[in-house]
Amino acid sequence: MTPTKSKFSVLQQICKHIPEHLVPKLARDYKVDEKCRSYSPWSHVVTMVYAQLSHALSLNDVCDGLQHHTGNLSTIRRATAPSRNGLSHANKVRNADMAEQLFWDMLQSIQQTYPAFSGGRKYCGLPRRFKRMIHVVDSTTIQLVANCMSWAKHRRQKAAAKCHMRLNLQSFLPNFAVLKSADSSDAAEAEAVCQTIKSGEIVIFDKAYVDFAHLGKLNHRGVFFVTRAKDNMKYDVARCHCEPHKNILRDDEVILTIPKSKAAYAEALRLITAEVEVDGKIQVMTFITNNMTWSASSICDLYKARWAIEVFFKQLKQTLQLADFLGHNQNAVRWQIWTALLTYLLLRLLSFLSKWKGSFSHLFTLIRSILWSRFDLFKIIEAYGTAPDPPRMCATPNQAYLPGFAM
Repeated sequence: MTPTKSKFSVLQQICKHIPEHLVPKLARDYKVDEKCRSYSPWSHVVTMVYAQLSHALSLNDVCDGLQHHTGNLSTIRRATAPSRNGLSHANKVRNADMAEQLFWDMLQSIQQTYPAFSGGRKYCGLPRRFKRMIHVVDSTTIQLVANCMSWAKHRRQKAAAKCHMRLNLQSFLPNFAVLKSADSSDAAEAEAVCQTIKSGEIVIFDKAYVDFAHLGKLNHRGVFFVTRAKDNMKYDVARCHCEPHKNILRDDEVILTIPKSKAAYAEALRLITAEVEVDGKIQVMTFITNNMTWSASSICDLYKARWAIEVFFKQLKQTLQLADFLGHNQNAVRWQIWTALLTYLLLRLLSFLSKWKGSFSHLFTLIRSILWSRFDLFKIIEAYGTAPDPPRMCATPNQAYLPGFAM
């Protein structure tokens, strides 16, 4: 199939989904426009999106790629190519809170314009019997360069940033994210990450986020949680909730016994010990929850769905540019991470609008190879996404039947 030509480059067709008024408004709100001369905030955003889509490895890589296509770049709302020092300075001094707010405003704008977008893709391992909103909380560590990034000092010879995120399983999109140095404790960030979860909704996290003061607040707000019990948790069994069956070894209601933990969470917890399959091997795991009505197998299935956020992190790290950073200070790293999330959002929108059936990495590879080409983007995606199956091989040639002729 011959690709349909377009008046605009593929990069321009992607960037047009960012509302025209949004970046100038945020630049005024965060006073970024006060630090701009010839290199506008819009040009900065386009540059960082291009750096993600092209998988650029350095400042020279980004700047040379844009300067070689200044004509096509100027058609993207008069964006201009930066110099190496100009881009480095912009990442260093321009408030990265603007990039963070741009991501959340874009997400809200897309959800308002396309109401079906949030439900366009669900995690395949989501238990179908649950109709209420399910959140998964976890963090991912992004390795940095220790001798250049002292603000993110993690260990003696290592530096890292940590992104704490809350993922909505129904939309497979983040609802909350906070970026800090890697020495920040998961349990210390749990309350901030779960702050906006509403009554009746479900949140799942691993035992690194277990803090009984936080669990007590979730229970008081009517939020259901599912997590794993720590090995050193002390408790007394109040009563047996259900008899053991199949892979469920125990299902009890327990009361915490350590005074500090009991003061933080005085109500009964449900403790489930079950055999689960991990990488083809059977392991015994212990789960805790504040829901007393769901079946024990449903609790296990819910925790199994926590793997969705690992899939999400894998998509980000293996496709977008979160390995080689264009700047060393904290502000520059935040600019790159938030524009990576913005780029992910734009690609998800393209996937939704074109009804793409392939993998996220395949879509990214396709777009990366034609960024400056003047093809109709949706026609290209449709052509590659709905390619016909190859002809079936026959062991023997088919025979034609013609009336009146002997076989």
